[in-house]
Amino acid sequence: MVEKTREGADTLTSARPPFPWPRMILLMGAALALLAGLDAALVRLGALAPVSSTDLGAIHGILMVYGFLGTAICLERAVAINSRWAYLSPATSALAGIAAIVISQSRAVANFIATLPLPAYLSRTLPGYQSQRMLPAVLWTISMITLVVIYRHVWRKRQASYAVLIQLVASCVGLCGILLWMRGLEVALIMPWWLFFLLLTIVGERLELARLAFNEATEKRILVWVGALLISLALTLIVPIVAYPLLGISLAALAIDMGYHDVALKTIRIPGIPRLSAVAMLAGYGWTMLPAALWITTPPTFSGYGYDAIVHALTVGFAVSMVIAHAPVIIPSVIRREVPYHLAMWVPLILFHLSLLIRFLSGAREAALPWRFGGTLGVCAFLLFVVTTASVTIANTRRERSTHA
Repeated sequence: MVEKTREGADTLTSARPPFPWPRMILLMGAALALLAGLDAALVRLGALAPVSSTDLGAIHGILMVYGFLGTAICLERAVAINSRWAYLSPATSALAGIAAIVISQSRAVANFIATLPLPAYLSRTLPGYQSQRMLPAVLWTISMITLVVIYRHVWRKRQASYAVLIQLVASCVGLCGILLWMRGLEVALIMPWWLFFLLLTIVGERLELARLAFNEATEKRILVWVGALLISLALTLIVPIVAYPLLGISLAALAIDMGYHDVALKTIRIPGIPRLSAVAMLAGYGWTMLPAALWITTPPTFSGYGYDAIVHALTVGFAVSMVIAHAPVIIPSVIRREVPYHLAMWVPLILFHLSLLIRFLSGAREAALPWRFGGTLGVCAFLLFVVTTASVTIANTRRERSTHA
């Protein structure tokens, strides 16, 4: 009887693994950056925001790219290699996001940092240097360096593949992007580095997850497009008038090649999560054509509706679509809880792409009110995605508990 009881307990334990609270704390750091970033988005849109701070609005981009998505990427990679040292990457990234928020909202903290010897010296000697960026930038630099080491570890010890190489390159791009921000460059000038940190990371992960769909010849060709993107990125800081058309051509070639060979073209016929993920992925590939076309056909733009379209087509249209597509796979690996399919999961996905369509068409006509509405709808879609994913996960966990009970 005792042995049977132990067997039952072991079965129950294996069916419901312990909840990983340390990981959840790090995930909450990413969630905090997301909420602050969405508030900052409303500020930049000129819409009604819970915290109407222009200083918070100024860090919208860094919070969303590095604070939210960057922390999530670092956490997922740390979980994948299952080494304690790797958690330094998501931990410092989460702390950097918190530091950026606090500094933006506390003039006393910002002034204190500005009076410290090193920031004061750099402010005097480096034109354009901004002392309020120093603390979060240092933390994000540590995070990105650790991420580089994580991918190097995977490359040397586990899997020397094209997918891992591209993700290693992406982490180096992310490191360069944060170093340029630390130096004090304008966000619009370095935004391509932030965008391609996300894009190349996702491309590498897609090659890794769907490796059977991409043969070696395709992977080699994709690596060529990645190399062209890297050269173009470097040139954006030197000869932007030449670099941006090259960037657009390379991006278009990469997206078309990935989209054409992706297994999503087949899994879209399978109901449930496969179809949801496939639609999200194919829509993501589609949205990359907008910035590619703008970079090829128009001069470099660093403000206005054109710049807004480029940034959000890649961050929301591509990156967030890919997050939605892979959430049912990645979230369970992080929190050890299944994310089951529910029809409600289509709603935020549809709202995301509807909001982008309204935003971009309004921007093309320079119609401020519908443009603002489209942006606000996108913020609502973000919140709905988080609530929907959390709700179906919690409901499924409770259902499993009642079944085992």
